[in-house]
Amino acid sequence: MRCRDARGAASLLVLAMAGVLVLLGAALAVVTAMVAAHRAAQSAADLAALAGARGVAEGRDGCAVAADLAVANQVRLTACVVTGRVVDVTVEAPGPHWLGQAADLGARSRAGPAP
Repeated sequence: MRCRDARGAASLLVLAMAGVLVLLGAALAVVTAMVAAHRAAQSAADLAALAGARGVAEGRDGCAVAADLAVANQVRLTACVVTGRVVDVTVEAPGPHWLGQAADLGARSRAGPAP
């Protein structure tokens, strides 16, 4: 029976584990960036809806006020509906475009006086 030379086996194992860790780190970075972008989109939608509702309360066009605030927060207002004194907005924020993810992230918010 011949013994095989095992020199270099640990190097291959370390290289394989390093590859797995790099892949896991990249996946975690993508998920973290998507969550952060979605939170930013939701915050911008909330602020736009609140600004729009305040604009309506002051007698201005709520959707125009919401659109101005959306632009200031680097999102795009995709829909705005004013019903009475309630403003309902939908925005899109640019998402991370890594590893083939091409869609932007959307968020919706509604603001107005308490019923």
